Amino acid sequence: MIGDPHQFEAIGTRLGFRTVTETPRKLRLRWQGARFPAFLCLGIALLLLFISVPIVEALRLRGFVGPAASLWYFPIMNLILFGISAFLITQRRTIEIDNDSRRLTLCRQSLYRTTTLAVGYEEIAGVVLRVDQVYSGFAVGGSTAAQSFPVPALRIVLQNGENVLLDRGSFTKLVDLGKVISERLDKPLEIEPRLQEQLQNSRFEKRALA
Repeated sequence: MIGDPHQFEAIGTRLGFRTVTETPRKLRLRWQGARFPAFLCLGIALLLLFISVPIVEALRLRGFVGPAASLWYFPIMNLILFGISAFLITQRRTIEIDNDSRRLTLCRQSLYRTTTLAVGYEEIAGVVLRVDQVYSGFAVGGSTAAQSFPVPALRIVLQNGENVLLDRGSFTKLVDLGKVISERLDKPLEIEPRLQEQLQNSRFEKRALA
């Protein structure tokens, strides 16, 4: 194993992976970061340019003694918004399963860092779909405002007892993703009992509606 499994933990949920490459020998899945807030920040930053550019020019010509001196924070706000949008746009996670090299590779990318975890098939014990407790917020001033709620999570279980988070989110989508990954790795897919009961109930409801 190359890399640290703890680097791939996440506080909240994610929107899910989409298939980028699917061949008999290789499967590549990708999760793109939060695009809506990224483009929202970028749009606001572009709009603020109409204010920031004249302010910067006025400060360059007259310094901090002119009428534009009190508006010095607009260009700084602009830079901060550009930085936030660039960070959100560049966030990306990929899962690559290569049957030729018999290796599972996870990659976590952002604006300033790229983290990789490579695990051989022989180091993987199985795939598990279980429930994670995810916090809904942060406690303020020692209060109990921060509470956790259960979220389905798909994880890879290693032979040494460690596990690696792949994705969190919709139970149905994670079941499908788990089946695909377990078939590619030729490893068993284990579903936690309470989620297994939920899966059986959903199948029963589909049969009843049919």
